[in-house]
Amino acid sequence: MTVSGFTFNPFSENTYLLHDATNECVIVDPGCYEPAEQQALRQFIEDEGLKVVLLVNTHAHIDHVLGNQFVLDTYKVPFLLHEADLPTLRAVPTYAANYGFPQYNPAEPTGTLTAGTPVKFGNTELEVRFAPGHAPGHVVFYHDPTATVIGGDVLFQGSIGRTDLPGGDHATLISSIKSQLLTLPDDTTVYPGHGPATTVGQERRTNPFLQ
Repeated sequence: MTVSGFTFNPFSENTYLLHDATNECVIVDPGCYEPAEQQALRQFIEDEGLKVVLLVNTHAHIDHVLGNQFVLDTYKVPFLLHEADLPTLRAVPTYAANYGFPQYNPAEPTGTLTAGTPVKFGNTELEVRFAPGHAPGHVVFYHDPTATVIGGDVLFQGSIGRTDLPGGDHATLISSIKSQLLTLPDDTTVYPGHGPATTVGQERRTNPFLQ
């Protein structure tokens, strides 16, 4: 599995494309809002000859969902989100304009993500792990063969997700990190929702929030 990333919108949100030798592709957390951002995503997919087959959100805060409807309009694919984050998603239109996104176009999931039920595309299978605390329905995606986690806003290089937003809880987030991420091998690469990639081992040893 190959991970290709883009950084979009004023929140510097990381959008990921997951694809394999079959060229099937899953889009994770499309944060593209401006037309130039949408075009950059579309152009990469076209240039690489990828076939988008699925849209998933790790969670539904505004910076991770700005491009959902663009992806659905462009590629006509299923859209999956954990059901516990549906209220988070449905709240976005109430504050999008205040955050500077007056043209936000809301999208509704076509199905749900469930811990223990894998996400499959091409020759690839992703394990869905439930990791609330930053958002009530936050999940992360683990690919064992490449020791890769698409982690959303749970664990960052040297930091953790904020817990002062509605539905956030610090103790829950720490518990999620310890049970869902720190149980993985130290060489597991974590691709977070903001900032550079890191590893489980590095964060276990040096992250001040986990000492």
